[in-house]
Amino acid sequence: MQKKFSFNDEYPPSEDTFFIASNIENEKGIMALDVGSGSGYLTKLLSEKFSFVVGTDINFDVLKNQTYKTQNIVCCNGGDAIMSKFDLIVCNLPYLATDEILDIATDGGLEGFEIPKKIFDSVINNIQKGGKFIFVTSTLSNYQRLIDYTKKLGLNSKIIAKKKLFFEELILVESQKT
Repeated sequence: MQKKFSFNDEYPPSEDTFFIASNIENEKGIMALDVGSGSGYLTKLLSEKFSFVVGTDINFDVLKNQTYKTQNIVCCNGGDAIMSKFDLIVCNLPYLATDEILDIATDGGLEGFEIPKKIFDSVINNIQKGGKFIFVTSTLSNYQRLIDYTKKLGLNSKIIAKKKLFFEELILVESQKT
């Protein structure tokens, strides 16, 4: 049976987006990448502190209709089409643990690991030495497995912030390439 994916034409910024934003406000540098740009909120925020910013999303219609219009947007899976190195990569992962992928904006697959793993694999070569990859996950997924996987990729990873919500705790992880 073929899976059907939901492609909403709009990803409004939500609690996890604002959580990332509040924790990257002091980041600055030359190049930044926002994977899963959605509304463009984080891409726009990054463009205020970085000289060159790229936003990617798997959904072309979402990129076309971004609420927060930005330049340098690419329709691709994670960072697959990007051949540059970045000081900072941010990603509001589709982290929910689901048996099947129905909504690509939120569903992370088994243990919330399947889709994030693909994203990690797609961006690992885009992280500059000394660069950071910051992503949000949740207690609703196997977040420790995600952290362990980043370490297998050669990144130094640590939890930098947590935010308790009614039904889950958001977890922000920073993984640095040394």
